[in-house]
Amino acid sequence: MSMLHPTEKKDRPLPATVRASEDEVSSFSALAGRATLNERQFKQLSAFIERELGIKMPVTKKIMLESRLQKRLRVLRVSSFEEYLELVFGPDGAQSEMLHMIDAVTTNKTDFFREPDHFRNLLGMILPERYGMDGWGGREPLRVWSTASSTGEEPYTLAMVLEEFRSHHSDFSYRILATDISTDVLERGRQAIYTEDRVEPVPPAYRQKYLLRSRNRSDGLIRVKPELRSRVTFQRVNLMSDDFGLREQFEVIFCRNVIIYFDRSNQIRLIRKLFDHLRPGGYLFLGHSETLAGVELPFRSVAPTIYRKPE
Repeated sequence: MSMLHPTEKKDRPLPATVRASEDEVSSFSALAGRATLNERQFKQLSAFIERELGIKMPVTKKIMLESRLQKRLRVLRVSSFEEYLELVFGPDGAQSEMLHMIDAVTTNKTDFFREPDHFRNLLGMILPERYGMDGWGGREPLRVWSTASSTGEEPYTLAMVLEEFRSHHSDFSYRILATDISTDVLERGRQAIYTEDRVEPVPPAYRQKYLLRSRNRSDGLIRVKPELRSRVTFQRVNLMSDDFGLREQFEVIFCRNVIIYFDRSNQIRLIRKLFDHLRPGGYLFLGHSETLAGVELPFRSVAPTIYRKPE
């Protein structure tokens, strides 16, 4: 096969049809970049986001919302938010664009070993105390739910910690359910591929045991080992749904840095549903800035932002 010299490829004029296509894309991108949300459009979107996703969307977030959705306008070659809203809320919107919009507006901040005291308490206090009881990894697998798993850093951190416990207790077993509302981050979690900077918080000993470096060292990519990936199931769940579609109870539920985005009524509603999905004696982990103060449920605090359901 003949190969063009780099300068030949650079200097060769593009066909008119290609130039027109590129000009068209550039034109749409420019229009989408200038598109702005008016007050009515923002109210329509923010009402939907708060009602369906539970996420607070005050007017102070208008610029953020506008910026994130402009990317969708560019992808779709849509020049105005009026046209975009007709698409989203039209008869085919739920199938064609709704999930993409949800992916765009949801926040997916996450890190490996975020709030490390939680994992130290799980490994050093809770598991040694409860191991061997029914459902705590002996006769039945320990069931753990990462409710807002994002791109997988939290559930894979849990897998590393639980695998570390299993290395000293050969009959210990566990299963992790990782859920999120965003289909995009769930797929990235399933792939379990991260850049080197993303895995920096992972302790060196854990990196050696549980992570794999790409054969092509120059790409700087790391992947979670298949043994850990097999322990984690990713599934889409909207935490504002009346029914999560889950029929099991869990010994451990991580719902960290989630309720801070919800208004108070939705916070209480969600905590009540998580209480129902937690088995008696199970543990709920919240984020460092979250609390159950004012929630009338019989949780007992066992450590900062770690709560236990009565037996």
